[in-house]
Amino acid sequence: MAEQKEMSTKPLHGSLIEDYSMIGDCETAALVSREGSIDWLCWPNFASPACFAALLGTRDHGFWKIAPAGEVKATRRQYRAHTLIVETTFETEEGEVCLIDFMPPRDEHSHVVRMVRGVRGSVAMQMDLTIRFDYGRTIPWVTSLEDGLRAVAGSDMVTLRTKAQLRGVGMSTLSEFTVNKGETMSFTLTNSSSMAEAPPVLSADTVLDETESFWKEWSGRSTYDGPYAQPVERSLMTLKALTYRPSGGIIAAVTTSLPEKIGGERNWDYRYCWLRDTAFTLLVLMQAGYVDEAVEWRKWLLRAIAGAPEQVQTIYGICGERQIVEWEAKWLPGYEGSRPVRIGNAAVDQFQLDVFGEVVAALYRTPEAGDDLRVSATSVQAALVNHLCKIWTEPDEGIWETRGEPQHFTHSKVMAWLALDRAIKHYEKFDGGGDVERWRINRDMIHDEVCEKGFDKELNSFVQAYGSKELDASCLRIGLVGFLPMDDPRIVGTSEAIEKRLMKDGFVQRYDTGKMDDGLGSTEGAFLACSFWLVTNLWLIGRKDDAKAMFDRLLALQNDVGLLSEEYDAGEKRMVGNFPQALSHIALVHAAFAMSGLWKPEPGSTVERLK
Repeated sequence: MAEQKEMSTKPLHGSLIEDYSMIGDCETAALVSREGSIDWLCWPNFASPACFAALLGTRDHGFWKIAPAGEVKATRRQYRAHTLIVETTFETEEGEVCLIDFMPPRDEHSHVVRMVRGVRGSVAMQMDLTIRFDYGRTIPWVTSLEDGLRAVAGSDMVTLRTKAQLRGVGMSTLSEFTVNKGETMSFTLTNSSSMAEAPPVLSADTVLDETESFWKEWSGRSTYDGPYAQPVERSLMTLKALTYRPSGGIIAAVTTSLPEKIGGERNWDYRYCWLRDTAFTLLVLMQAGYVDEAVEWRKWLLRAIAGAPEQVQTIYGICGERQIVEWEAKWLPGYEGSRPVRIGNAAVDQFQLDVFGEVVAALYRTPEAGDDLRVSATSVQAALVNHLCKIWTEPDEGIWETRGEPQHFTHSKVMAWLALDRAIKHYEKFDGGGDVERWRINRDMIHDEVCEKGFDKELNSFVQAYGSKELDASCLRIGLVGFLPMDDPRIVGTSEAIEKRLMKDGFVQRYDTGKMDDGLGSTEGAFLACSFWLVTNLWLIGRKDDAKAMFDRLLALQNDVGLLSEEYDAGEKRMVGNFPQALSHIALVHAAFAMSGLWKPEPGSTVERLK
């Protein structure tokens, strides 16, 4: 099985981004195509190098496919109710089989379990396994075991356990087998250290039951009781699957470098924890009643940002790591030829003022972690807002992490206001001390400045940056954070201006890439979160029929198992960007809560003062 050969350039079979489902164990996740191929899996955790990277290259960069050997007449799939267990049913002339894919909640090792069950007739099947460590670059040494195989390279080891007969073909492993009605053939792939003994054999049926119980118990804890229950549940489960259980950190997506425009250069690594995105996720989970996740996230956050406030980053690793070096995997051709394939993210070095607001607002809302006193949330909050009083007048790179010149982004200033406003409320409520008078002065200065310099009377809208004539979808959040009441004419005007000028093919653009120099040359799809933000705004300003119609249209973009990517290319009618994307699902749930009457903006103290 270790025979050497040249890698081919045979392209992947052409799966669209929306052709994938996700399975995961809350420490890593795999993407499974409709054809039964796992084309992306990083092991042992989200940020580890991939051992299946065909998603960003060719079959020779690693994949694991189980499917009928002959022609497939029809395919349908679904998540088993209230779980992250994917069931793909293949129909052939000879019969019907169900492929069950899942990752059991992790104990010592991480496993991918695949079970083929005969539903009708007798179906000839084929398994094709190509393991490539280091994002498809390293061919492992493969040896046979009595009940499978073992693949080793460096410290990495993957073990396959199955009763099916295996044979090596070139640098891959094949198996042909037949499944009759009522029969099951199981395959378990396990990650471990090459310096340890091969892990014990699992009972596939037992861990299937355990996995189903785990997810059903978790989904059953949701307190959401409004309409749109199914997409809300699926979104919440997706956010749970993007949470790294050992630390409580929440990643933005499980993939890197899925392009924002096919063939373009806007390809980023999202397998990290953005303070902004994790704060959004935390608030959504809190709304749905997931207090345990909120407590664990709070611990992660305090550990991550502990230290000098001027050293707070926008991005951290899953355990709070600060070093995130961006580099290019030049041996990977990219998804549909979209290069470069980036590992790491240079946005870690950017100054993004708005994250202070997200963090302080989240700390204000989340429950105390009473059993973890290593870092004082009150002290950290005070240090952050004291530092913010010194730096809020500076330009920044903003929420969209532009790679052009820093600007005085309106949204960034509003979020600085939010940080101060929520800190003041926290200290007034708990009498925590702090330089509250100084905070009030700075909060009110920001509010006055934003209303003067960030609002354009001719456009009747808040604009992207001070003095600009350009609109920006981030301004849809101004009312949502309580900076002004939703019925304020400036909030209504902003919503309507963005609807009129930033909508393209029915979707909200982040900004006009043709008019703004963001340091990148290519165009992009429509960020789905921005369209969900408009839905929430339309609902809250009283245009409920328009909000519902737009929300229903956005829900129709979900793939057959309820997942969303970062963006949508309306011209090509396909998903683009990293997948599944936390921010898209966060905004979906937030809109559903607002439309169900279960959430409304918390007014800021300055708003009360102006009234």
